[in-house]
Amino acid sequence: MLFLREEHLQVREMAHKFADEVVAPRARELDEKEEFPADIVRQMAELGFLGLPYPEKYGGAGLDNLAYMIAVEEISRACGSTGLTLAAHVSLGCWPVYESGTEEQKLKFLVPMAKGEALGAFGLTEPEAGSDAAGTQTRAEPADGGWRVNGAKTLITNGSVAKYITFTARTDASKGTRGISAFIIPTDTPGFRVGKREQKLGVRGSDTVEVVFEDVLVPRDALLGELGGGFKAFMHTLTGGRISIGALALGLAQGAYEYALRYSKQRKQFGKPIAEFEGVQFMLADMATKIEASRLLVYHAAVLKDAGEEYSRQASMAKLFASEAANWVTDKAIQIHGGLGYCRDLPVERMHRDAKLTEIGEGTSEIQRLIIARDILKNV
Repeated sequence: MLFLREEHLQVREMAHKFADEVVAPRARELDEKEEFPADIVRQMAELGFLGLPYPEKYGGAGLDNLAYMIAVEEISRACGSTGLTLAAHVSLGCWPVYESGTEEQKLKFLVPMAKGEALGAFGLTEPEAGSDAAGTQTRAEPADGGWRVNGAKTLITNGSVAKYITFTARTDASKGTRGISAFIIPTDTPGFRVGKREQKLGVRGSDTVEVVFEDVLVPRDALLGELGGGFKAFMHTLTGGRISIGALALGLAQGAYEYALRYSKQRKQFGKPIAEFEGVQFMLADMATKIEASRLLVYHAAVLKDAGEEYSRQASMAKLFASEAANWVTDKAIQIHGGLGYCRDLPVERMHRDAKLTEIGEGTSEIQRLIIARDILKNV
């Protein structure tokens, strides 16, 4: 692509090689054992992946969001679980601190996270607050010069392996979304604990848990941004996170397509490779087209974010299209493999299960369509 600079190509080459040599050989094991890839995460930290889009003064690599999306794409091409771990840490764990934190908070929390010395998690979803994030029930009441927090968050990626967690809590029940604030605390804070561990359809190697707050004393300097500004800040965080989920979906689609393409050239039926049959060719052509369209949408949204332009509609478009394309492409990859594709011996079955998450996380496809439609109609 003409707009990719040398540093983007270098990130792609490094991430591609790492994915092939380190991530791919472990992907099936992580899925089957539901095992978090702690050793792979440490290696990603050493390569600088965990802080790619953050300035060097805050422990990052000093690159941009486009470079970061390329890394998520390449890692996800080999393993959706590892790609999700990276995306959740960078887009959700780190971003609220970078965007809303004080200089002191950035030095205390963002630096170790961007360096990869600590993982971050993001606590927004609750049992009664999913798509309706304004339905937050976790409460923070004034106590001892800070706040006493009680509540629970569910489906939290990296929740049991993170050293720090950012989360929302209602600080004023009378003010609606303006009464929701954001905080950051170490996960070893007394009263904070990990609850139920989720057993999932896909991305089974990523850490997904419930976290519980039981009379957690949160100091005053744990407030991220303004009091009552947490809902707005977290919605902005999700907007950026949608691009990374688009990149995750893109990587899964690319990986499944590559397996299907190779198999179609090797598998023979009726005396010739199945790639020579028009029906298979049509599937491969559509797969390649959807992947290329997804890549352009994801990269465009990242470029807009890097340029400081409005990118909310483009982020939702990228996530919506790429996630639905990934589900379609991984399904067709199984179809091309036939009966073998339905078995766990081949990775396309895992990729199809992993791809489903991308239509749900960081806002469902239905929510993305609402965001896009409202943006289209607001100036009509």
